[in-house]
Amino acid sequence: MTSPADRRAIVFIGPMGAGKTSVGKKVARLLGVPFTDTDKAVIAAHGPIPQIFADHGEARFRAWERDAVAHALTSGGVVALGGGAVLDPSTREALAAHRVVLLSVDESVIRGRIGDGARPLLAGEDPVAAWKRIAAERRPIYDSVADVTFDTSTGPLQQLAERIADWVREETP
Repeated sequence: MTSPADRRAIVFIGPMGAGKTSVGKKVARLLGVPFTDTDKAVIAAHGPIPQIFADHGEARFRAWERDAVAHALTSGGVVALGGGAVLDPSTREALAAHRVVLLSVDESVIRGRIGDGARPLLAGEDPVAAWKRIAAERRPIYDSVADVTFDTSTGPLQQLAERIADWVREETP
């Protein structure tokens, strides 16, 4: 029989390009648990995020994102949230019952990670300047819900994933 603590998700939060999906997949493999990317869940149900923003606006995207996050959290395992998911108060409240890992990344390495042009919030201006502004605005929220922070700016992601998996094992009763 599993305890409620065993069903808590390991949730990755952080700015765009921090590596939530890449690291989250590796941690899930190491722990032998399922992985869910809430952005991918929204895409599967509603189409590409840039198209959602264009056709329905950010508010509709955030509503669909909130639903995807709620579903993923009840499923457990490892969950990677979109960078703005924590803006929703009900999502922040739900995260209190889970283990939340904030992934940070230095702005000096972000250009190579966000250059694909598929991020609506970075369109229309210098993407790095937009990223810096958005990351700074969200940082207090990230810090308020995170249990631990790991930086993804340097080193192999596999080693980072191993460190995070070790942290999870230490935190699991």
